[in-house]
Amino acid sequence: MQIDKTTLYDLSILDYNEEQSLLHHLDFCKTNNGKIWLEHYLKTPLQSVKEINERQQVLKHIIAVHDSWPETISNGSVLMIEKFYESQVADIPLNSNNINAVAFKILNASDYSLINFSITHFINLLQGMSSIYNLLNKEKNPVALDVLLQRISMLLSKPVVQQMIQYKKVKKLSTTQTLKFGYFVRNSYKDEAKELIEIYSRFDAFNSMATACIRYKFSFPKFTSTNIPHFETEGLYHPLLQTPVAYIINLNQQKNFLFLTGANMAGKSTFIKAVGVATYLAHLGIGVPAKKMQLSFFDGLISNIHVIDNIVKGESYFFNEVQRIRNTIEQITNGKTWLVLIDELFKGTNVEDAMKCSTTVIEGLRKVANALFILSTHLYEIGEALKQYENIQFRYFETEVKDEQLYFNYVLKEGISNDRLGYLILKKEGVVDMLQKL
Repeated sequence: MQIDKTTLYDLSILDYNEEQSLLHHLDFCKTNNGKIWLEHYLKTPLQSVKEINERQQVLKHIIAVHDSWPETISNGSVLMIEKFYESQVADIPLNSNNINAVAFKILNASDYSLINFSITHFINLLQGMSSIYNLLNKEKNPVALDVLLQRISMLLSKPVVQQMIQYKKVKKLSTTQTLKFGYFVRNSYKDEAKELIEIYSRFDAFNSMATACIRYKFSFPKFTSTNIPHFETEGLYHPLLQTPVAYIINLNQQKNFLFLTGANMAGKSTFIKAVGVATYLAHLGIGVPAKKMQLSFFDGLISNIHVIDNIVKGESYFFNEVQRIRNTIEQITNGKTWLVLIDELFKGTNVEDAMKCSTTVIEGLRKVANALFILSTHLYEIGEALKQYENIQFRYFETEVKDEQLYFNYVLKEGISNDRLGYLILKKEGVVDMLQKL
């Protein structure tokens, strides 16, 4: 799937405020390096259904053993191992014995303390990786998982490594044994240790995604074999909401355009982002925030949600809206399948102009058979004229007013909204009263 930086930020996959990003929401990594890999995975959608299914299988294997996942490897252990290789340490004896080991400990007390402490963390790493291998090494593993496991097996195969794995913490290492292990990991295992850390970092990211699927009760979507655009889901919700309302959606080639209306704050933007986030997560091979979902593979996902002006370039809000639509048209006419999300089109011009521009855009985009569209607008007046097109479906969010109080149920309904609540909100927030007192 192709996605640009604008869409990543529109959907809050990444966000300038980290706590509002999906990355933060899915981050259960134990190490800094694991988080780097997690961010890489979240910024790199997969390019085929085969890759997606394989990623799903990897995560399902980890979910199956999640309760037994080793806790011995920490960020502190990884940092300590990296520090050990970066530090200047006196030459460790090649063949440690009782005499030269004690002499080294006395003459190089601070270096010995670093070695002793580092070896403890090395043992944690090796034992943790051995546990991961034993947990996941089964028949008929996904190829991507099997490659990593076989590499772990090779990296742990050396006799000294096996001795460290078998070490029991109830028994304190002797000075001689400490220096023997220290000499080995410093002089004969540096590249292997770095590779093990890199492999663990990838597993840390996978385990983070698996943990998120369990914690948030995500389900794994099913991809259809056809390349005809299709998106069907039940119980879809936005994962960043604490008490979300679920949606039912069905977009296909015959009904490929969803025209969405509703008052401000009724839930239009949240709905659009929920669809985008779920589609994007599906193309990462991760579970999605929905009871169930079935969709086709999309070659691209593009959004038009948070458009801004550019003072430096002298570009108005409306101009940038036009440029984003132009860019969208150029991309989706390449014969590939796309999901296009547009929120409140043409906010940067007057109502009459916005109605004409919006109608023109909708009438044009709806003809693109290889794409699915969701477009929200507060210009409900243009909806009637669009009912002549059979491939456009109409949905809205209802707002109830009681005693000048607004009530939003966030339930997606069939039809077109005609709610006009801007003045009521202005009044409810006390702005009208403030202005009258000026």
